[in-house]
Amino acid sequence: MNLNSSKNVNRVVVTGLGAICGLGHNLDEIWNRATLGQSGVRLIEQAQWDHEQGVPFSYPVKVAGIPVGFSISPDLLADKERDRFDRFIHYALHSSHEAYFHAGLEKLENDPSKKRTGVILGVGMGGFPIIETTYREFLTKSQPRTSPFFIPSLIPNMASGLISMKLGLLGPNLAIASACASAGHAIENAYMQIALGKMDVAITGGAEAVTSKFTLAGFHSMKALSTRDVPAYKASCPFSKDRDGFVMGEGAGILILENYEHAKARGANILAELVATGSSSDAHHITAPHPEGLGAIQCMQSVLECAQIRPEEIDYINAHGTSTQLGDKAETLAIKEVFGKHAYDININSTKSMTGHLLGAAAGIESVLCVKSLLHDTIVPTINLDQADPDCDLNYTPNKSVKRKIKYALNNSFGFGGTNSSLIFKKI
Repeated sequence: MNLNSSKNVNRVVVTGLGAICGLGHNLDEIWNRATLGQSGVRLIEQAQWDHEQGVPFSYPVKVAGIPVGFSISPDLLADKERDRFDRFIHYALHSSHEAYFHAGLEKLENDPSKKRTGVILGVGMGGFPIIETTYREFLTKSQPRTSPFFIPSLIPNMASGLISMKLGLLGPNLAIASACASAGHAIENAYMQIALGKMDVAITGGAEAVTSKFTLAGFHSMKALSTRDVPAYKASCPFSKDRDGFVMGEGAGILILENYEHAKARGANILAELVATGSSSDAHHITAPHPEGLGAIQCMQSVLECAQIRPEEIDYINAHGTSTQLGDKAETLAIKEVFGKHAYDININSTKSMTGHLLGAAAGIESVLCVKSLLHDTIVPTINLDQADPDCDLNYTPNKSVKRKIKYALNNSFGFGGTNSSLIFKKI
C-alpha cells in the first residue's frame, strides 16, 4: 500500500529509542561500542546451564551474543515476578522503558493520548528456554505439574501486554511472529496504524531470547549456526569467504513511533522519519532464500515505491547479512539488481557481525542503529570482514566506522518461510 499517495495520511516519526544486546544494556553503550567495531559475541559459559541440572550439551555451538550481567530493575518487575516471565519479556520491558523515557512520554502521564498509544512488538519464537526447563522438570517429578504462570510466562504477546499494563496504555497491544522479519513487520504495522490515524503513538520493535540447548540443537541440525574454531568475537562474519553460519543473539530493539503533528505539538525531540515500509514473499523454500534474491528484490522495490524516492537516494543499507552462505550472496544479488551501479556507492553493513542474529528482534535493534546512524552521519562497520566472498563484492563498510552524510537509510530483514521486510528512515 502506497500511503504517501494519499493526502489523508499522517507522517510517522521516531521520537525515542531503547535497546539491549550483547554489546550493552542501553542505547549509549551499544552505540559507542558499535562505532568502535567491538563484538558482543562471547563464549556460552557453562554456568548458563547450571539451572538445567547439568544436562550435557554436546553440540559444537560455543558462542552467542547474550547480554552479560543483566538483571531487570525491580521497578519494572518485582522480585516475585521475575521468574514468572521469560527473558525476552525482561528485555522488552527494559528497552521499552528506556525508549519511553527517551521520548519524554513520562511527562504525559495523564494525557488522553494514552488511549491512542499502542504496543506492537515482533517476537519470532517466544519463551523457548522456559518451555525447555519446565518440561524437563515436569518429566522428573513423581507427580507432574506446572506453575499456573507457565503459559503466561512464554506466550509472545505477553511482552506487549505487560508493557501496556505497566504504562497504562490503552491502544492496540499485539505481537507479530514472522521469523527473522518479525520486528520489521511489527514496525510496519505500527507505521500503518499511525499513518491511517488509528493511533498517535506506538512502542514497537522486537524482543527475543532463545539461546537454550534445545533451540541451539535445532538450528545446528539445520547447519544454520557457526561452528568454526575461532575466537568468539570472530565467529559472526557476514559476507566473508570464511562464513559458515549465523551466531545466535539475544536482546531487544525498541522505537517510539509517533504522529508527526502529535510529536510537534508536545515539543518532542524528533530523531528521524519512517517514510516507508515494504514486504514480500519469496514463495520458494521453507528456510533458504530465493537464490536470485527475487523476494528481496520485490521487497526493496516496494519500499522505494512507497517512499517515492529514486534508488540513487539511498545512502546506507543495514543488510540482513546473517553470515550464511546462501543468504549473504542472495542479498548481494538483490541489492545489485535494485540499485544497479549505485549499489557500489552505498555503504552497507551487517551489524549482526557485532550483535549476533536476534531473530525476531533483528529489525528492532537494526532500526535503532539506522536511526543513530542518521543522527550522527556515521555508519558502523561490518567487523571480521578481512577477505570478502568474491560473490559479495559491494562496500560492506569493513572493520571500521565511516563518516558519511546520510539522508535515507534502508533496513532489510528476511525470515524463514520466505518472508521479507524493508524499512526506510529519513533524516529530519
